[in-house]
Amino acid sequence: MGRDKALVEIDGSTMIERVVVSLATANLEPIRIAVAQPEDVEEYGSVIGSDLDIEWVLDSMTHAGPIDAIEESLLDPKCEGGVLQLATVDYPWVSADLFLSLEKRLGEEDFLIMPHDGERVHPLLSLIRTKEVLEIIKGDRRPLRVQFAEAKHSILMEDPSVLLNVNTPEDLD
Repeated sequence: MGRDKALVEIDGSTMIERVVVSLATANLEPIRIAVAQPEDVEEYGSVIGSDLDIEWVLDSMTHAGPIDAIEESLLDPKCEGGVLQLATVDYPWVSADLFLSLEKRLGEEDFLIMPHDGERVHPLLSLIRTKEVLEIIKGDRRPLRVQFAEAKHSILMEDPSVLLNVNTPEDLD
């Protein structure tokens, strides 16, 4: 994209702020944000605001992929044995309603639930059971959509406009 996606503004709010506010509105605090370098904490924190409960986590491998970052988070004792909502700044139109619907529809036997836009799943917005998903992804670097599809899971059909993924400036048009 040529610049830090987290800081790209949409309708007066940065992408990171939009996602964090949706998580907070769904009562999913504390919100753990993985950053590549310590300077990101100050920069991102300045656009998010100080009234939210944020836990900053420094990636042990700078610019690691999403699977490595998720695995690292799941190895943290703070994430042990519960459920964890995944979310990335790539989805600036994600809503608190989506997060609440995932929580409401996660089946007792499910390892996870993924939103689906009618064409594809969005594993980076999944609600996951930490212990079970750690066992699935540990050392496996196949795409998450493949790994998660092989696990006991549910699908939540969602409005495609909520699941628009921003990877290029053209995605904002």
